[in-house]
Amino acid sequence: MAEIIQRDGTWTFDGDTVRIVPGGKAHPVRQELGEIAVPLEAVAGVSFEPDRKGGRLRLRLRGGACPVLRAADGRLKDGADPYVLTVEKDRTGVAEYFVDEVRNALLIEQVPDTPVDRFLLPGPTLPVSGGGGDGTASFDGESVRLTWNWKAEESKTAGGASTFPLSRIAAVRWLPAIGLENGFLRFEPVEGPVSAPPKYDPYALDLWGMSKKEHTAVLVAAAVLMRLPGARAALDAPQASSALTKAAEPAAAPAGDHDALLRRLRELGELHQAGVLTDEEFSTAKQAVLRSM
Repeated sequence: MAEIIQRDGTWTFDGDTVRIVPGGKAHPVRQELGEIAVPLEAVAGVSFEPDRKGGRLRLRLRGGACPVLRAADGRLKDGADPYVLTVEKDRTGVAEYFVDEVRNALLIEQVPDTPVDRFLLPGPTLPVSGGGGDGTASFDGESVRLTWNWKAEESKTAGGASTFPLSRIAAVRWLPAIGLENGFLRFEPVEGPVSAPPKYDPYALDLWGMSKKEHTAVLVAAAVLMRLPGARAALDAPQASSALTKAAEPAAAPAGDHDALLRRLRELGELHQAGVLTDEEFSTAKQAVLRSM
């Protein structure tokens, strides 16, 4: 068995499972997520990244295996990423040994590094809550509840806390605050996306990035995501995005078919709102359609 114990947390590997336990002062996202048991079949690779203070041990999961990573969509910082461990200078040798053990097991078991079509990790324990900014989100497996604080706009607080069943949710998207730009945790109702900014949207939290605690909203997004009827489609986002981007290219429809191109723009917008297309993929596809017009 390989084991590395650090202030940031403890990782152990018994040949079948990488067990991750966060440290007492770990990022709130990692503390709320708690202990994680990662089956070997969910691991795509592992590496140690040395620096002058020691380095980082990084576990790379197969695409679609973890609902938290799927909800985060690459936006988690290293401090909040449960699959990154800060290694002190006097433990770099142990970290390298850990990497060798996991890599050898992957080689022996011939585990592919390709994406999977189902979640291989259970995600956050229910009930789960998180957020900040103008309110807090909670999810018990059946309903989402958004509780507003005194900073929320009157358009939200006038009706009291918002509660809606999972059956009314078509999609969920989390975006952290970046620089001066606010983030959000947004639930799209089945009747269609709300056009109002998150600040006024009763189906969204407006996240300001004032504390690390706000990032825990991603755990609510992950718990909801893995229980949505369309979760399987979301897992196939990389393949779907590639196909959709190609479909938006000029050759996909006659340049003179203006109505068809307008429909395609609308479809791309809906997929972007649902989280199937990333910002970059949506922008690329949209520009291709606009060039056709």
